[in-house]
Amino acid sequence: MSKIDSKITPYPDINEVLHYFCDGVKKILGNNINGLYLFGSLSYGDFNPDSSDIDIVVIVNKPLDSASLELIKRMHKNINEQYPEWRERLECSYTPVKMLENILPPKDPRPYFGGGVFYEEAPYGNEWIINNYLLYQHSIPLIGDEFKTLTNPVDIIEVQKACIRDLFQEWEPKITDYEWLDNSHYQSYLVLNLCRILYTVMEKEAGTKKVSAEWAKTKFGPRWSKVISDAQGWGYGKEMSSRSETIEFIKFAIATVKQTTIYDEMNQW
Repeated sequence: MSKIDSKITPYPDINEVLHYFCDGVKKILGNNINGLYLFGSLSYGDFNPDSSDIDIVVIVNKPLDSASLELIKRMHKNINEQYPEWRERLECSYTPVKMLENILPPKDPRPYFGGGVFYEEAPYGNEWIINNYLLYQHSIPLIGDEFKTLTNPVDIIEVQKACIRDLFQEWEPKITDYEWLDNSHYQSYLVLNLCRILYTVMEKEAGTKKVSAEWAKTKFGPRWSKVISDAQGWGYGKEMSSRSETIEFIKFAIATVKQTTIYDEMNQW
């Protein structure tokens, strides 16, 4: 059942983007669409109009051919031009349904649009497990049946492990990447993601950025409250100058995770 003719979100401008997107994808892909899902902060009430993205996944029956790729690429270019305020805040994957058989990230890439750029072949990382957990729990079907009909649920333990791998593979290297860290958006994104990693690993539950950030400020006290509050308050057009504090927070998150039982269990194999 498609929800594209209803008020999908509380935000009229986002609904307009979603209507345009769904109509475009339907015209291009037709019966190759298995399902189209809105997930992320818009699906579980954590959306911040000043900083959050629109997260979408299109599940296709078979990989996109070259003709479809070109048409999809052109559609995203049109969206960039028609809705410039969302050009860098719309993220979408075109994922073949067969990939959902994998618990761990698939080896094959998929087409992906993010940051205003279309990538014909983008690899999946640890976000594969985390996103599939969130899709199963919270996603809103815009085209097709519930996401739950396509795959088995992801065990929260697998999500915890994915968060730990993400911490060491994705975020620990940022400690020495000063150019990347000088970007205010990236600082905010990283700090809030570290809060979610810590919350998931320590509480065995996937929390929203807001819930995880408030939990972290209470759990870890005033030492980290300012950098977390600064990250929460960031929005497009604002500056966040907390590079050194962000680096220290990465180191703190690593040291904290290393003290957990699940980290020990992962490193016994």
